[in-house]
Amino acid sequence: MASAIPLIGGIPAGPELLIILLVLVLLFGANKIPKLARSTGQAMGEFKKGREEVEDELKQMQGDEEEADSTLEDDEEFEDLETEKETSA
Repeated sequence: MASAIPLIGGIPAGPELLIILLVLVLLFGANKIPKLARSTGQAMGEFKKGREEVEDELKQMQGDEEEADSTLEDDEEFEDLETEKETSA
C-alpha cells in the first residue's frame, strides 16, 4: 500500500532550521538580521495599535447609536405628555 506524501511539511526543526538560518545569514548578512527582526516587531506593534483604535471607534459609534435611540424614545414620551396636557386643558 502506498503511503500518502504530505504536500505541506511540518515545522522545520534540526537540520532544516540550520539550513534556513544559514540562507538568511547569506542573504541579509549577520548585521541586518537583528534590524530586520526589530523593524518587523515595530510594524506588528503599529498594526495592533491601529486595529485597537478602529475597534474603539466602532464601539463608540455603537454607543452613540444606542444613546440616539434612547433619546428618541424619551422625546416620544415627552411629546405624548404634551398631547395629554393639551387634550385635558
